[in-house]
Amino acid sequence: MIPLCVNLGVSLSAHTVYLTECAPKRLRGMVGVTIATFISLGKFCGQLLGISELLGTEERWPWLLGFNGFTALLQLLTLPFLPESPRFLLLDRGDHQTCEKALKRLWGNKDYSREVEEMLEEKTALQSIRSHSVMELIQNQTVRWQLLTIIVTFTTLQLCGINAVYFYSFDVFRAAGIQENQLRYAALGTGMCELFTSVTCFMIIESTGKKVLLFRGYMGMSATLVLLTITLYLQSRVSWMPYCSMVLIFIFIFFFSSGPAGVTAPLPGDIFNQSFKSAAYTIACTFNWAGLFVVGMLFPILVEKLDYFCFLIFLLFCAICGLYVRFNVPETKNRTALEVAAEFKKMHCESGKSQKNQSSEQTHNSIATCGTKL
Repeated sequence: MIPLCVNLGVSLSAHTVYLTECAPKRLRGMVGVTIATFISLGKFCGQLLGISELLGTEERWPWLLGFNGFTALLQLLTLPFLPESPRFLLLDRGDHQTCEKALKRLWGNKDYSREVEEMLEEKTALQSIRSHSVMELIQNQTVRWQLLTIIVTFTTLQLCGINAVYFYSFDVFRAAGIQENQLRYAALGTGMCELFTSVTCFMIIESTGKKVLLFRGYMGMSATLVLLTITLYLQSRVSWMPYCSMVLIFIFIFFFSSGPAGVTAPLPGDIFNQSFKSAAYTIACTFNWAGLFVVGMLFPILVEKLDYFCFLIFLLFCAICGLYVRFNVPETKNRTALEVAAEFKKMHCESGKSQKNQSSEQTHNSIATCGTKL
């Protein structure tokens, strides 16, 4: 079990970094969403294979467990055919020729001088700057807003309430009149909803933008959690209320899959340059798995003490993260890491300057008022 967990933690970061570095700038958002799309596909396949008609029986469950090994073996066999990341080859190794070969293998036999030029601009900006460690990233003041962004988004990804919604879904389905032997098919419906919504996010992300999807997703999830708490409270008093709760569960999954689930994973690669990227993904995944650990440890206690009112705690996280993204994170669509860093600096330097100007104006006005009174 321990090697499986270690592999899961390492491969999620490595897979995300490789995909975002290999994708062209205009398709980076779509390629990043595929991470969530295939995670949803894996969850749906696990739900499908786990029903009693297939492998969900006492005799056949070892085959279900071994299915993970089959997918890992398939990936291992295909890895030698994949080229190294072009950005890694050019920015870290300085191998211009191999970088161009990798670009042609990945994107086709065309002229990619513009993309190479953008990478060289970043290389020039990072000249003589080595890759930073996690502690150096934490101590660096120039990227504190980017660091705070990944901490907020990756922590909220696990504390947004998606696991709680899945936990309560079976109780809601039972209250809606679904028979016990049919609950597994209702669970398949939630997995299918997540998968189809992720595919939809894949198609609209380049036209909509990541910031908009994150903000709308968390705000929609916040509103849904409020309504879901109300419907669960009235579930035993109003006969048709369980059907409303069931609809709200699917709406919550829709908002989650259409924004936070697809946008969060590749976010560190969009807002950090090459020298900070490895450390940023390390911190991001640490907070992601730490959030999952906290939910696993505390959620049973919350359910015992608060019952369905525990959704109000997740509501707080969703609302805070949505507002943070709205006012503190720039749009990353069709922008390089250097351009995004400049937008962060512009956004927060201007806000700091405006606050200083307001304070100076207030001081000036108070001095003028005192002078008038005198």
